[in-house]
Amino acid sequence: MLVAALTGTPPSGTPPDPLASAIEHYDTVKSYRVNIQSFHADGEEHIRYYYRKPGFVRMEFIRPHDGAVLVYNPLTQRARLWPFGAGHFPEFNLSPGNPLIRSSRGQQVDRSDVGALFENIRTLQARGNAEILGEENVDGHTILHLVVIGTGGIAVAGVHRYELWLDTVNQFPVKVISRDQQNAIIETVMMEALEINTTLPEALFNP
Repeated sequence: MLVAALTGTPPSGTPPDPLASAIEHYDTVKSYRVNIQSFHADGEEHIRYYYRKPGFVRMEFIRPHDGAVLVYNPLTQRARLWPFGAGHFPEFNLSPGNPLIRSSRGQQVDRSDVGALFENIRTLQARGNAEILGEENVDGHTILHLVVIGTGGIAVAGVHRYELWLDTVNQFPVKVISRDQQNAIIETVMMEALEINTTLPEALFNP
């Protein structure tokens, strides 16, 4: 059950279950692009990320592997990788589970969108509990801080605890921290410069 810290009720104007509300809103989203910064034990990544339903993905790497481009097509279920930029030799045609493009945390390009994140968090919530920690103001935006923890040693995709900061206007996460059963941080992800339902040219996903 989702409850608010200290007060026992969500902050004024907050849906009774903000995670369910965010998922419902995401179901209406057709496309988005966002800048992602990821920090983890193996280092950090900075990626320009593009997504269009039903699952087209484009990742433009800024750090590390500056210039590399990874594109996933859900219709063919194949990923194309250009280490030195789209259209430049060499080009690799890979399955999304190929170790060459799977992250050190096991994440695959076909499960890299916000919807997949919400699905994992929702699954963990169903096998644990969630709490609203409060609201924060960040650059004029109201951000809702949530935590979801699996009961006992339960984990989903290796994650036992999620801390999630949701923008109350667009209902997208601006920051997510995932932790393991020992409460060690697996990954910290920050999302900036979000544009929802923006026009994404076909050429982005078919270079």
